[in-house]
Amino acid sequence: MQWREGIVERELSRWPGAVEYAVRLAPGDPEGVRALAYPAIVGEPRPGDRVLLNVSALFRGLGTGGLALVVAVPDRLPTDPAPADGHIVKARYTPQQQMFLAIDEQDSPHHAALTGRFPAAGDLQGLPVVVADLHSALPAVVAGIRADAPSARVVYLMTDGGALPLAFSRAVAGLRSAGWLHSTVTVGQAFGGDHEAVTLHSGLLAARWVLDADIAVVIQGPGNVGTGTPWGFSGVAAGEALNAAGILHGRGVATLRVSDSDPRDRHRGISHHSSTAYGRVAVAGRFAMPVPLPSNEFQELVLRQAQELMSEASGLAIVEVVPQDGLLTALRSSPVRLSTMGRGVEVDPEPFLAAAAAGRYAARLLDA
Repeated sequence: MQWREGIVERELSRWPGAVEYAVRLAPGDPEGVRALAYPAIVGEPRPGDRVLLNVSALFRGLGTGGLALVVAVPDRLPTDPAPADGHIVKARYTPQQQMFLAIDEQDSPHHAALTGRFPAAGDLQGLPVVVADLHSALPAVVAGIRADAPSARVVYLMTDGGALPLAFSRAVAGLRSAGWLHSTVTVGQAFGGDHEAVTLHSGLLAARWVLDADIAVVIQGPGNVGTGTPWGFSGVAAGEALNAAGILHGRGVATLRVSDSDPRDRHRGISHHSSTAYGRVAVAGRFAMPVPLPSNEFQELVLRQAQELMSEASGLAIVEVVPQDGLLTALRSSPVRLSTMGRGVEVDPEPFLAAAAAGRYAARLLDA
């Protein structure tokens, strides 16, 4: 961890749960840095405040997460929060660990709903559960859902493979503000959702029985980790999410990660991330892999690859061809910017169409 001390110059932007500042590191610093603060953790810095920063990701030149992070405002500490119930610690045994009331713990008013006999204790009763690898798929999935079911209650469950604070995601903030998401649940070590859950399994059950979700969407937070090796990427958890949906009798929907523009061969067409997560890791129950009805050579390639993946998969994967009429219009209506790996929908529409097709398929399950 690389530490620096700085002085806050001005606020640059804010969204629910996070504020971005311009910070000067030293008197001779000509440009300063962008630094992100989570007020629930460190309070709200003001111009002129001295701040302690973690600059590790910034100095490494990372993309997602490449910001300085405010660790503390040492000369003006935030007041203690009001006493609250709950004993679930997240970011455990780190200097910034926090305590939350989880929706599934004993002090929760919803604890009884998740401890009784079936169905609430372990049965999703066919709840559609859309799973994706990259956080950037979230607004596209929801756009696809809304193309056919605009009033569906969509609950987003953020897993802990990427960013841990939900407040880091401007996409979630924008989708919540626009009413595109009914509620959010942060599971595992992720935190800051409308509700917290200890595991993805209990989070899914809470989405169904406490939050009355029509569709659940499970995706890690921003900041997918990859190593270029077959198994060294955080999106492996997408396969585990399908297993959780299958074990709990949900209807799993696997969003294929595809690209027609990625310069890396392992991500052209269907990414090896999807091939591994859906072909090797997902083994519990039947799940769908929607693909857009092909209208060009690339989409025909994706359909062939999906069929090959289905034939070789360890689990029961079923390719579902979904009409794509109206999906681009739905994507362009998104209240938040669509971007994946630095490319927008106009540059590389294919990943967004694939995600929207998964959302549309899930929406049509509501009438099945």
